Amino acid sequence: MQESDLFANAQALPQLRLPLLPLLYPIVDIDLLAARSLQFASVAADWRAAGATLVQYRNKQGTAREMLRDAALLRELFPASGDVRLIFNDRPDLALLAGFDGVHVGQSDVAAEDARKIVGSTRWVGVSTNSAEQVIEADKTSCDYIAYGPIFPTASKLNPDPTVGLIGLKAARALTAKPLVAIGGITRKNCRSVLDAGADSLAVISDLLPSSHNGNADVENPRRLAEEFLALLG
Repeated sequence: MQESDLFANAQALPQLRLPLLPLLYPIVDIDLLAARSLQFASVAADWRAAGATLVQYRNKQGTAREMLRDAALLRELFPASGDVRLIFNDRPDLALLAGFDGVHVGQSDVAAEDARKIVGSTRWVGVSTNSAEQVIEADKTSCDYIAYGPIFPTASKLNPDPTVGLIGLKAARALTAKPLVAIGGITRKNCRSVLDAGADSLAVISDLLPSSHNGNADVENPRRLAEEFLALLG
């Protein structure tokens, strides 16, 4: 079946909507922080001070011990409360050990229902998708939100999936009633267009960080960048 047929024929299953996700969904990418000579704790603290309430921790190279150490620090900076959620990328087991509020899995990671078995019914499970068929399949699972992208070209991954664009995002919006998180190449310049295309929340990595460690704290620091994003989205 052609992807266009999937978009045309898909019928979204009835779903219980979660409370609305915050509009901004920062992702702490440890590899990118290292490449830009940025300190993990400082960046996370700046985002919290700016008002971020939903953050994902992503570390593709670290050991379990290193990841749990980072996770403990992140939990200190974002204490558990009704409006704060921390999401662990890839590892439902470590999400549970770290006391995080959920896990995010990709197409090559643990399946959503297996992740659900590990983290239980009260924590969130998010799923990455890149096509109509993947959105439809994710919609059938117990996942709490679906991430779709990359919307625009991105340098945050070594081998990114093909871009889906705003037209693809609009089509994906019609396939599910679950909260839809747009990801990939989202910046302060294009963020409003992504919301207008149907996203409930925007996952952002690069544009929430200084382009380089230039010491220009008054102009380009994670707190100010997050505040600018929130102002644009508000």
